[in-house]
Amino acid sequence: MAPGDAVRQPIDASDCSIIGTAQALGDVWSILVLREVFLGARRFNEMQADLGISRSVLTDRLNRLVDLGVIRAVPYQEPGDRVRKEYRPTRKGVGLLPLVMALKEWGDEHVNGGVETVRIVHRQTGEEVHLEFRTPSGRKVEPNDMVPAPADARTVSGP
Repeated sequence: MAPGDAVRQPIDASDCSIIGTAQALGDVWSILVLREVFLGARRFNEMQADLGISRSVLTDRLNRLVDLGVIRAVPYQEPGDRVRKEYRPTRKGVGLLPLVMALKEWGDEHVNGGVETVRIVHRQTGEEVHLEFRTPSGRKVEPNDMVPAPADARTVSGP
C-alpha cells in the first residue's frame, strides 16, 4: 500500500499534539504576546501598550510562556531605575514562529480581505517571507499532497 493509500486512523485526544499545544499556550493573549516578542517587542511596557492588555493578564501570560520555556526573561537596568526584565524567544519558542506566521497569513487573506497589516521581510534582502511546506529533500508540498501516516512514537522530527 502506498503512503497516500493509507487508511486514516482517528487520533486519541490524549495523544494529540495540537490539543496539547493549545492547552499549553492557554489562550489568544499568549499567542499575541508571542507575536509581540517575534516582532521585536522586548519590554513589558512596550507589549502592554501595543496589546492594550491589563498588567495582571500580561504578567500571567509572560510567566506562563517563561514556564513553558518558549521565552526567557533577561534582566536589564536603565541608569537610575530598578532591575527589570526583557523577554526574548528561546529556541523552543522559535518553533512556534510558523504558527504565528500561519495565523498572520490566514488573517491577512480571510479576515482583512487580502490586506496585510504588517509585512514580514528578510532582514538583509528586504524580500517578503512566507510559509510553505517542504519535504526533507526540499520538494515543495501543496496541502492536497499531504496525507496522515502512522507516527513512530519514539521519534519526533523537528525543524
